[in-house]
Amino acid sequence: MKGLTVATGSVDGRKAAARVVDGRLEDLIADPDPAAVPLPGTVFRGVAERPAKGLGGQFVRLAGDLKGFLRHGQIGAGQSGLVQVTGFAEPGKAVPVTSKLLFKGRYVIVTPGTPGVNVSRRIRDEHVRAALTMLAASTAPGAKGVILRSSCAEAEDTDIAGELHQLHELAEQVSGDTGTGPERLLDGPDAHELAWLEWADTDAAPEGFAEHGVEEMIDQMRHASTDLPQGASAWIEPTRALVAVDVNTGGDGAPAAGLRANIALARDLPRQLRCRGLGGQIVVDFAPFPKKDRRQIEQVLRSAFKTDPVETALVGWTPLGHFELQRKRERWPL
Repeated sequence: MKGLTVATGSVDGRKAAARVVDGRLEDLIADPDPAAVPLPGTVFRGVAERPAKGLGGQFVRLAGDLKGFLRHGQIGAGQSGLVQVTGFAEPGKAVPVTSKLLFKGRYVIVTPGTPGVNVSRRIRDEHVRAALTMLAASTAPGAKGVILRSSCAEAEDTDIAGELHQLHELAEQVSGDTGTGPERLLDGPDAHELAWLEWADTDAAPEGFAEHGVEEMIDQMRHASTDLPQGASAWIEPTRALVAVDVNTGGDGAPAAGLRANIALARDLPRQLRCRGLGGQIVVDFAPFPKKDRRQIEQVLRSAFKTDPVETALVGWTPLGHFELQRKRERWPL
């Protein structure tokens, strides 16, 4: 099966969206349990508590018993302020929030706290960049900040202007809130909405999971093991503290078997983490290989994660020869 397909459905009764390229699952977004945690993008009016010494931030009461953690807190203790959920928290921990609100659309992002019009660096044509800047300035001249996403390059001006006007009005409405107590003001996008916002390179109507065998692809991702070329394999196992990745060469006894398996895993690791919804601390135990080849594996990792939509820091090698990564928790684990 060739081509790009976006399919929507559910996983364990939760909304989910899958991106399938040439018959292979490339990305998967799944909602959490509806009663568990707020979705990223949700806006609260929070009430700040005292700064948490040593943590570089402060806790914020959001709604009910729900608490958020605002790093580099900018709200006075006991005062209310607007905060937005940036990702998912580990069980029992406060939800990560920020005071820098973003109102994201398919083509534009309105940033009330950051002035100016910015065009995605992926749009390189200077004439297109200038035209988009003029369009944004004329559509919402009072907007405090606008980011024109790379999807604008292929979009119609009327679609961009319409979305910008709508998001600008929403930002003005939310930013003008004058309440005092903790309250949920705006829900973040669910899996189906988020797929429409983030996967703007297809205009086709989404199809169901059944038409493309997505359920079977998801079932494969539920297994800890994944096959690599030449009989090699990798095991990806989340624990309470971190995600452990182990690479095995299997029956391949060639001198370059370790390096070959490690490169294959490095190329596929971003996809595996996306589809499994894994983040946080990640430790990779590569198959045995000469130390002189570390730079080659690092280059493959950098290239693989360069286009990954989830923010990931490649930390480096440990004294034991493991490779560490730190990945934002913006996906709910499968």
